[in-house]
Amino acid sequence: MSFIHQALIAAAASLALAGCATRSGEVAALQANPSDFLAWTCDRMNDESDRVQKRAAEVAYAVDERAGNNIIAMGIGLTVFWPALIAMRPPGPESEELARLKGRHEALRSAIAAKACEPPGEGLSAALAAALPVAVGDRLVYEERNGTRGPMHEIALRLSALRRGELEFRVEPGGAAWRQDYSGNVTNAPAGLLQWPHLLRTELALGHVLGGEMGFSGQPSRSARVRGQVVAVGPQAVAGRSFDVAVVELFGDARNGDDNSRLDGVIVIDRKSGVLLRLDLNSSQPGFQLQRRLARVESAAR
Repeated sequence: MSFIHQALIAAAASLALAGCATRSGEVAALQANPSDFLAWTCDRMNDESDRVQKRAAEVAYAVDERAGNNIIAMGIGLTVFWPALIAMRPPGPESEELARLKGRHEALRSAIAAKACEPPGEGLSAALAAALPVAVGDRLVYEERNGTRGPMHEIALRLSALRRGELEFRVEPGGAAWRQDYSGNVTNAPAGLLQWPHLLRTELALGHVLGGEMGFSGQPSRSARVRGQVVAVGPQAVAGRSFDVAVVELFGDARNGDDNSRLDGVIVIDRKSGVLLRLDLNSSQPGFQLQRRLARVESAAR
């Protein structure tokens, strides 16, 4: 059993003993019909299984984040441990959604077994990769400055892999890894660079309210608790590419050790790939006064 599964089980047991959560055995999955999926291809079923599990993790994290627990903030990847996940949710809409998601996941697994599908590989399916506005080898060049008047410099990210659950870039120059999910959360950045592992979620719609943290890789004392709301969505051309954009207004508090300051700004991402199009942050805290804009996309050699 993995460390994460053990941590989830321990957290679930702790909450259950405290009397503040519904035990996993008391939340039955709302059953879906496996026959609904039998006409699907194996790739499509595996892709939907990934989507369902990611949504379940997002629901669980959102409850924890509001409560200040952050039980699953360590991240659980594409495979979730359903009994512990459900046990940690209090009764209410989130518990009901998790039950629906669990039922859909079980139906998908039954249909996948019935069709004798091969286990999915690490890479993103061809159908999903073809629908993205970026491709492996593309070089995304950002113009960045600290504050509104700081000197502008460029940072480039070359897309090196499309995997189930994440895009991997290489920062140029240097080649350090930069990983993000398809919601736009930066889950791994080179030391000293800003990341936001749980701020965004799939299927962003107008009016959605978000919450999470931003911080600098390798610098736990410098972070910000951030809230956001989706204020605009729709197609937009940026750097010569067409994107399906979500604009999220941000506000919160940034800290550096014991020093705290207000933070506000905006983040703009592509809803299909999670690619960052724009990030504006305003704060008196060093590093949290930042402008980053996608300036151009250099296509991979064909």
